Amino acid sequence: MFEEEPILTNRAQTLDQMSIEELHERIRVLRCRIEDCEVEIAKKEAQKSAADALFGGKS
Repeated sequence: MFEEEPILTNRAQTLDQMSIEELHERIRVLRCRIEDCEVEIAKKEAQKSAADALFGGKS
């Protein structure tokens, strides 16, 4: 038998090199990251609003 090359999981790929399943997974992961960012933005906006209310700042 011959040895197969190891699969490189962190290799950069262009979108046209990805399978349909890989593209769907990439979209799922990106949507999760976007949701995480939106949650963090909401937290920061709430903190800023609270600070502005307390210290009289402007938004």
